[in-house]
Amino acid sequence: MLTDLSIPAEQTEEALETFAGILQNMDLKRVLAVLLLLAACMVVMRVLLRLLDRTFQRLEVEKSLYTFARAALRVVLWLITLCVVLGYMGIEMTSLIAVLSVLGLALSLAIQGTLANLAGGIQLLVSKPFKAEDYIDAGAVSGTVVEVGLVYTRLRTVDNKIISIPNGTVSGQTITNYNTQPQRRVDLQFYASYSDPPAKVSACIRAVAEAHPKALKEPEPFVRLSGYKDSSIEYTLRLWCKTADYWELYFDLLEQIGAAFGREGIEMTYQHLNVHVLEEKQS
Repeated sequence: MLTDLSIPAEQTEEALETFAGILQNMDLKRVLAVLLLLAACMVVMRVLLRLLDRTFQRLEVEKSLYTFARAALRVVLWLITLCVVLGYMGIEMTSLIAVLSVLGLALSLAIQGTLANLAGGIQLLVSKPFKAEDYIDAGAVSGTVVEVGLVYTRLRTVDNKIISIPNGTVSGQTITNYNTQPQRRVDLQFYASYSDPPAKVSACIRAVAEAHPKALKEPEPFVRLSGYKDSSIEYTLRLWCKTADYWELYFDLLEQIGAAFGREGIEMTYQHLNVHVLEEKQS
């Protein structure tokens, strides 16, 4: 379906006449007056933004919502300033609408992607799948949320890089938030030789897990034989911890259980192939 994007000739002529009238009536005195009015409007804008900042600080508004609201207010204030200045210059609202309608069509086509990202930002703030300082996966990108802006969401990666992702892209992705819940479960797999008794291996893993100070007692750790592989037996460990302690517990258990296997004489076997050569007996 094609859309008629043509602009009426009368509207174009009215816009051109409006601009011509502005240029003809401008003199030095009028220019200075317009500049002073613009400066006064900018001072008022700054005051209003500072009042907004103080209000949000007192209310302890979530950071991403604060950033978005502040950016939106700036846009609204600039539009009001434009109307005030143009009104002082003698431009009637009907003429102003005519001018904006001529420019608005081309502008809307040029910023379709930006408008989609703006809509995505509004969707993120309404649905609240994450907030500032949450660690998330959004498609192929992972990081800590720095802020949700009008157009972009900024993430800080673990190696301290800042990634700016269009909000339209983020809102269309499957988002995994690792900080929503106060507790997380650590899942680990360990592999031991077929020659080691499963009861001994399970008891060794459980002892290390229960002794770690950051592992929660409830729910109690789960340790079971979970698979017979080609060269080893697989054991699964599942235990819970506070979300902030997840990675410390994860890496500690990898190191400590490996060391415990060594002390107990449990072989952490690797992928291998045993070849048995049979000699044929001669009759």
